[in-house]
Amino acid sequence: MKSIFIEDLRPKVDLLNEPFLLQDVAERTTKDGRPFILFTLQDKTGTLSGVFWDVPAAVLEWARPGQPVLVSGRINLYKDALQVNATDLNPSFNEELTDFLPFSTRPIDEMIGELQQVIDSLAEPWQGLAKHLLLNESFLNEFANAPAARNMHHAVLGGLLEHTLSMAAIAGYLADHYPHVNRNLLLTGVLLHDMGKPLEYDVDNSFAFTEDGRLVGHIVRAIVMIETAAAELGTMPADDVRQLVHLVASHHGNLEWGSPVVPKTLEAVLLHQIDLLDSRVQGFLEHASTDTDANGWTIKPSPMFRTELKRPSTL
Repeated sequence: MKSIFIEDLRPKVDLLNEPFLLQDVAERTTKDGRPFILFTLQDKTGTLSGVFWDVPAAVLEWARPGQPVLVSGRINLYKDALQVNATDLNPSFNEELTDFLPFSTRPIDEMIGELQQVIDSLAEPWQGLAKHLLLNESFLNEFANAPAARNMHHAVLGGLLEHTLSMAAIAGYLADHYPHVNRNLLLTGVLLHDMGKPLEYDVDNSFAFTEDGRLVGHIVRAIVMIETAAAELGTMPADDVRQLVHLVASHHGNLEWGSPVVPKTLEAVLLHQIDLLDSRVQGFLEHASTDTDANGWTIKPSPMFRTELKRPSTL
């Protein structure tokens, strides 16, 4: 059972068989040929880097991302950031994953209720399609508990739903602000654009990619799900389906970011920008809420913005 969490760690604290989740591990060799590993630990309060010098060969045989581990070692400062210098690592098989995986700060039931309200605000046939896909009992639980990403932003249980609802609120405002926007198309695109994520990430394996995530990806998976549902319902005109599929296909904005096509409609441009805005703001807030110095600057550069960030005074 855990006795200390990452957010409570300080330099010179000793760990003895303390459970964490192994998030990443990389084998390395010193100049004189001795093996060591660099690794990242995770619990529900954050992540912690680590190093294990002269690592035993037995550890290299089982150490993999997603494995709960018992860690012994000392917490040190390395390049102004906390790091554990491990003296022992052992696999653990009796740990509660709720201690390791971070959760959205918003209650899941509350967010599901809000999702239902957004869907109810849609006109038909958009409402019927969204209900068929998202409120399906066998899928809703997976959608509501999935992360929006493996890291960077909303990388928590419930993060996908939190991200989707935040985007829906922005989309509703922009649909009123800008003329010529098809509100039903835009909001439905927002609700469904990332619906392939529950099939892309394995929540029981430290948000690792599933086989479907590696081979298909959430964009293609969502398109298949939308077209299949539209065919089953038979209520949506073919052009509306095509417009919706374009929103999903182009929401990453650029070919090099994984979209098979760039945004070519007003609603597609808005969806991409809304997605970008919400992910960037949340990524900023999540990084700025981690370790900061006495002047309120983050110690480690943000991987999203590639620089240190100034923490808002109210955060």
